Amino acid sequence: MAERTKIWIADTMKKLMMKKPLDKIRVTEICKEADIERPTFYYHFRDKYDLVAWIFFHDAFETDIVSVESSAKAMSRMKNDIIFYKRAYEDQSQNALWKYMLEYFTRRYSDLAMEKLGTSTLDPQVAYSIRFYCTGAVGMTREWVLNDNITSAETVVQMMFASMPENLREIYFK
Repeated sequence: MAERTKIWIADTMKKLMMKKPLDKIRVTEICKEADIERPTFYYHFRDKYDLVAWIFFHDAFETDIVSVESSAKAMSRMKNDIIFYKRAYEDQSQNALWKYMLEYFTRRYSDLAMEKLGTSTLDPQVAYSIRFYCTGAVGMTREWVLNDNITSAETVVQMMFASMPENLREIYFK
């Protein structure tokens, strides 16, 4: 039931973002459109930024982050919801989507590296390389969503993987 409610609220948010930017949407408006009470919203989300991050995480959770095919499918889904993602990426507040994405992907790549290396801590250079790569990948994803109407998701993902530092490629792909 809770998952269905979250999806209902998320779908409402996406509809609202088709009409106006994130900074112009208020929680009261989300609640009115979703036909829910404010406590229901706050039971599931801290604020509208938490909701936008949940939408992203919900969409990204199933993605295999070291698979061109899986990552390209995820980016294609972003293109299918392009107005939502454009509006989310345009937001430059302290809770901007790209910040959530950077932390999310840094954590996922770090966890995967520790799993593949059989360790509970990462060498400082590996940790730096992960943060460096994720910062670039999130930044280029943002640029792709906001400005690129030509390059396919598959091509973008292939270019990202080709740009991955060699020490990370050795961990994830060999």
